Amino acid sequence: MIQTLFGSLDEEKKPSFVELMKEAVSRTRESLSERLEDVVSIGKEIDRSTLDDLEAILISADLGMATTEEVLQKLRHKADRKQIRDISELKKLIKAELFAILTTTGSRPITKVNGTPEVIMVVGVNGAGKTTSIGKLAQTFRSQGKTVLLCAADTFRAAAIEQLEIWGQRTGTEVIKTKPGGDPSAVLFDALQSATARGTDYVIVDTAGRLHTKQNLMLELEKMKRTAQRIVPGAPHETLLVMDATTGQNGLQQARQFTQSAGVTGIVLTKLDGTAKGGVVVAITRELGLPVRFVGVGEKVGDLLPFDAHDFVESLFN
Repeated sequence: MIQTLFGSLDEEKKPSFVELMKEAVSRTRESLSERLEDVVSIGKEIDRSTLDDLEAILISADLGMATTEEVLQKLRHKADRKQIRDISELKKLIKAELFAILTTTGSRPITKVNGTPEVIMVVGVNGAGKTTSIGKLAQTFRSQGKTVLLCAADTFRAAAIEQLEIWGQRTGTEVIKTKPGGDPSAVLFDALQSATARGTDYVIVDTAGRLHTKQNLMLELEKMKRTAQRIVPGAPHETLLVMDATTGQNGLQQARQFTQSAGVTGIVLTKLDGTAKGGVVVAITRELGLPVRFVGVGEKVGDLLPFDAHDFVESLFN
């Protein structure tokens, strides 16, 4: 009874997704709010000149030139018609534009999977937090009562298998592995056979973040996909690209290469809490045409949140 009581109190104290998101983008929100108030003083008319000043603010939040120009183009039309009365109205309109980009440009429904397992392949450059994100993703699914199997198919990077095993121990998730330098498709074959036999809900596959050439990467991923499809029709059901939010616009070029070669269906954005440039979420969605599926907002095992466009946009301003 005492344990149950304390358990309920702990649950009450646990921050909500909205609170965690607000905390993660606090630096971006503070920067946006301060600079907006500097540009739009009380009683000042909001016109094209004001919006020219706003351009630098949005770019500094890492929305990127193309996204910033798209937002400003819509705002200029309203400013010309005297439809932006004050800073409150301006923020409301900016939020509406950002939300529209996140929910239309990056709109891609999650594949419905009949039966088990659901296969999620995870790609990304080394150092972006790929293996860590896989561990956190496993914890997310397990907290929902799902069964998970991890596949250590990054056999090329030194210690990648050991790193995934550590996350397996932390989250109580079994890891299927082979020896370093082994065939990634072979270990994937073993993992999927095991998951199919057990009726496992999810198989999360760690793939090599760096091979000698882009062509080798493409060929290896294609081989893995063919292997997956032989055992589980329609697999992989998701191919998630892990990106580091702190690299901002510089990470977009690498992301484009992965999306072209790996058939990426969604983004996992890590280290969102460590940057004042949270607008990169919108830039990624618009420029890659891909949805952000999850965001990393801290170092703890539970600090990977399913992305919600409404909560994110609200957190940037409120």
